[in-house]
Amino acid sequence: MAAELLLDTGAFVALIDRSEARHADCVTVLENWSGPIVTTEAVLTETLYLVGPAWQAQQVCLEFLLRGAFLLIPSSHQSLQRVATLMKKYHEVPMDFADATLVALGEDLQTNQVFTLDRRGFTVYRLPGKKTFHLLP
Repeated sequence: MAAELLLDTGAFVALIDRSEARHADCVTVLENWSGPIVTTEAVLTETLYLVGPAWQAQQVCLEFLLRGAFLLIPSSHQSLQRVATLMKKYHEVPMDFADATLVALGEDLQTNQVFTLDRRGFTVYRLPGKKTFHLLP
């Protein structure tokens, strides 16, 4: 089984919104990925906000999760402590809360695979041992 793929906000929005410039690229990643795709509540919240208040777009986001296409991993007290540490460490990037939850989740799951359009952040962030993230698409 492939390692988990961390789903970031930009890619999630691009999957939902066909007018997004990277929509086709993100659909291709989704179609070709064979392992689990995981995300955090922070990413879900950002995505729901960015797709807008219309129920139809928000419903599509929720249905991805409800159908099991993506697995939502809740934050723990320990992971939130790690998030705070990461946000302080990368404050000059800056690292937002959703990105920090994904980096902490990547550490917990020992995966460096991230489905993101955020090249600025995820090319800077590091996992233990200074391991870099592998970005898709």
